[in-house]
Amino acid sequence: MPTRPERQNPNLHTRARIAGAAARLMAEDGISDYSAAKRKAVRLLGLPDNTQLPENAEVEAELRTYQRLFQDGEHEVRIAHLRRKAGELMAILERFNPYLTGSVLDGTAGRYAEIDIQLFTDSAKDVEIFLLNQGIAYEHATPRTDRAEAVLAIHSDDDVANLIVYPRDEERVTFKTRDGRVRKRARLDAVNKLISHP
Repeated sequence: MPTRPERQNPNLHTRARIAGAAARLMAEDGISDYSAAKRKAVRLLGLPDNTQLPENAEVEAELRTYQRLFQDGEHEVRIAHLRRKAGELMAILERFNPYLTGSVLDGTAGRYAEIDIQLFTDSAKDVEIFLLNQGIAYEHATPRTDRAEAVLAIHSDDDVANLIVYPRDEERVTFKTRDGRVRKRARLDAVNKLISHP
C-alpha cells in the first residue's frame, strides 16, 4: 500500500514500483546493469517509455531488501563464494594491482552476478601474456567504459570474472557510477577481511 508521501505524489509511487520490479529482475534474472533493469521493469509494468526512472540508489535499496527477505541464506552463500573466488584470482594477479569492485564487493550480487576486478598496468598485453603463461583461459569482452584498455573474461565452473584493465596512472583516479556515486573498490587485504568476517 502506498505511503502518505506516495499518495500525495503519484510519481513517487511509480518510481517505487519501478525500483521494486528492477530489483526483482536483478536478484532473480541476473541483470547486473541498473539501466537495463529499470528499462525492462518499465516494460513489464506496462508504463510509458518516458516514465521518470528511480535513481540507482533507490533500486539498490530495494535489491538489498529483496535479497534479505527472499534469498537470505542463498544470497549469503553466493556472496561468500564469489568473494573467495575473487580473492583467489586477485592473489594470482597481485602484480597488476587488483581491486575488487561492483556487486560482489558491495554485497548486492544476484544469482548470476559476475566478479569485476580492476587491474592497473602499463599494458593490457602484459596481463594477457601472464594469463597465458599461467594456463588461465580468457576471452575478450566489450569494455563498459572508454577508460578501460581491455576486459578479459575468465570462465570457471558457473562463475565469470571480468578483468577490467586500466592504464597504471588511472589507479589514483576516483571512479564514479553512472548516477555520480563513488564506485567502491577494495584491495586483496580488504577482500580477505570480508571473507573472514562477512
